Amino acid sequence: MTASGTAPTTGVLLAAGAGTRLGRGPKALLPYRGRTLVEVLADTLFDGGCREVVVVLGAEADRVRSSTELSRYRVVANDHWAKGMSGSFRLGIGAAEPGNSIMVALVDQPGLTPTAVSRLLGSHRPGRVTAAAYPDGFGHLKRRHPVIFDVGLRAQAAEAAHGDTGARSFLKAHPGLVDLVDCSDLCSGEDLDTKDQLHLLDG
Repeated sequence: MTASGTAPTTGVLLAAGAGTRLGRGPKALLPYRGRTLVEVLADTLFDGGCREVVVVLGAEADRVRSSTELSRYRVVANDHWAKGMSGSFRLGIGAAEPGNSIMVALVDQPGLTPTAVSRLLGSHRPGRVTAAAYPDGFGHLKRRHPVIFDVGLRAQAAEAAHGDTGARSFLKAHPGLVDLVDCSDLCSGEDLDTKDQLHLLDG
């Protein structure tokens, strides 16, 4: 346990997608700040305070491994990545240290900062789910990634995952467990999904 009584946290970076809509190969290998997205985001989780980082690859996993420097992290490959995010979510949780809580992050959020990761970790309470949130056009906070699942909830979250929804079904079934943390002053929270969002890589 940490000084605050919470379990240490494993960062699980989901980086298995093929980036089909962008047409530039796996998102993990997109150039960002002189490196690749997967390298920068893995470091962001670690530098923000995660005790360890698990990187889940999928599309062109061998090329991603050979093109990046991720030796300080635990790298696993989801051979069935094309079936949806849930397989990568379960694989990442299974690869994490058993006594750790889990922070799930997406490789296509280049704006994520170590400060935002640190804020989420500092806000997390035992037995709860803690999610980064950003205001919509009406000022209402909307849940995004990263999301922390307390150590006592990680198995349930993994079991509930199916298809391409990851943990969404678990979160919708247990809204009372979720604490939203506004991170809009630290990063945009935008996902890099389409070509008109490539400007996110200019940061």
